[in-house]
Amino acid sequence: MIAKYKVEYAVPFHGHEQVQHYLTDDPVTCEGFIAQLLERGFKIKAVMHQGTELPKVDFDRLVKTAAGILSTSLICRSLGIDSSEAHHRFGVPA
Repeated sequence: MIAKYKVEYAVPFHGHEQVQHYLTDDPVTCEGFIAQLLERGFKIKAVMHQGTELPKVDFDRLVKTAAGILSTSLICRSLGIDSSEAHHRFGVPA
């Protein structure tokens, strides 16, 4: 059985990249994983849904959501506030 989401990413190491993959059936978990990749600066090669690569529009939407998760997390951690306050004060996703 194919996982619903497959994220292919690469960790740069001494000028080389080895492509890794992450599998999950949960879209929220997939968004959270992509947020972690963004935070660490890893290269996102592709995101596949049920074995086919996501269209550019859907890929961009997924990355934008992950970036929102990351920005909320960073603001909450740095300012010591919860996500609802960060949303109210800065307009980031709750």
